Amino acid sequence: MQDEYIQRIIEAALLASPEPLSALRLADLFSADDAVPASAIARAIQALQAACAGRGLVLVEVASGYRYQVTREMQPWLARLHSERPPRYSRALLETLALIAYRQPITRGEIEQIRGVVVSSGIIRTLEEREWIRVLGHREVAGRPALYGTTRQFLDYFNLKALEDLPPLAEVRDFEDMAPQLALDEAGTADGASIASAAAPGVPPAHEIKEPFA
Repeated sequence: MQDEYIQRIIEAALLASPEPLSALRLADLFSADDAVPASAIARAIQALQAACAGRGLVLVEVASGYRYQVTREMQPWLARLHSERPPRYSRALLETLALIAYRQPITRGEIEQIRGVVVSSGIIRTLEEREWIRVLGHREVAGRPALYGTTRQFLDYFNLKALEDLPPLAEVRDFEDMAPQLALDEAGTADGASIASAAAPGVPPAHEIKEPFA
């Protein structure tokens, strides 16, 4: 099968999919008779990424795979398609999310100790409903408090492939600076390039987790 035709198939699949597609899932598009090697899929992805140069959309890789999304420069125009303003998040929610991302696995009590204020149940509920955080396990102390960590959906939403791609915490001067990115992703993601909606992996056994989810 010619590379150009492989590119067309992969492009169509990415545009039609409601979630990012990994290289393995893209390989499943082809039967054994097609004999499309992984190297050919990689070349097709690179060619499609190069073809986006100067356009209003890009092909990016996030934690769950590859997806098309619009560029930041297009956001002012795309925002006119939405009658409702994207949700804004409080500083308390953003600080809580950042602490979970950078310090996971972490308990609610530890978050409160660092911030010096009580973390409301509404904040935790909102983050769980967004599927940005999940319970990784429980710390083996009195009360066995839940240990929170981020999900693959969190990485996808912020265009990250892994937790290692987070900026150094010392560079995050104001967590409210994250708000414009939140607004952009709510209003500016192209059809076929939405945030991954697959469920996060199952919660591990109820004991203290040594490694954060990535």
